[in-house]
Amino acid sequence: MTEHITLRCQCGAVECTAQGRPFLSAVCYCDDCQEAARQIAATGNGPPVADPDGGTGLCLIRDDRFRIERGADLLKPHRLEPDSATSRMVAACCNSALFLSFSDGRFWKSVMIGRIVGTRPPVEMRLCTRYRDSALPWPDTAPRHAKFPWSAFWRVARQWFAMKLGC
Repeated sequence: MTEHITLRCQCGAVECTAQGRPFLSAVCYCDDCQEAARQIAATGNGPPVADPDGGTGLCLIRDDRFRIERGADLLKPHRLEPDSATSRMVAACCNSALFLSFSDGRFWKSVMIGRIVGTRPPVEMRLCTRYRDSALPWPDTAPRHAKFPWSAFWRVARQWFAMKLGC
């Protein structure tokens, strides 16, 4: 794998890297992503989590290819509910949401496209668009799905099998 992704918080104190390409690049409009973006924005002056139309750009990276290079002690979990399996990891130094981490057995991190340094992967699809309430025009021609589509489930399944096979 020759591709390398770096993501950083706004002030640069926290940096993470990923080897290889994301196995999915999407913008999510689910109610949880929108609510989390609002809550994180309300806690400080960090960069926006959501795009102007309410979607959150995410790239899925396998856990075995993801590393926190510096600033791990600055990462604080933001959960919508105390018992939620999903934690949005936010850099306490500058209120930058960097990635989603899961405690329910999911084997990937969902990294915030907006925190990727340099060239960002193109948006491949827009998910959970039934929750989008913006009147703004769609920002691109990426396929739009009202829910999480089967094509995305298949990508997740392929990556799980590849990881189990050591690929």
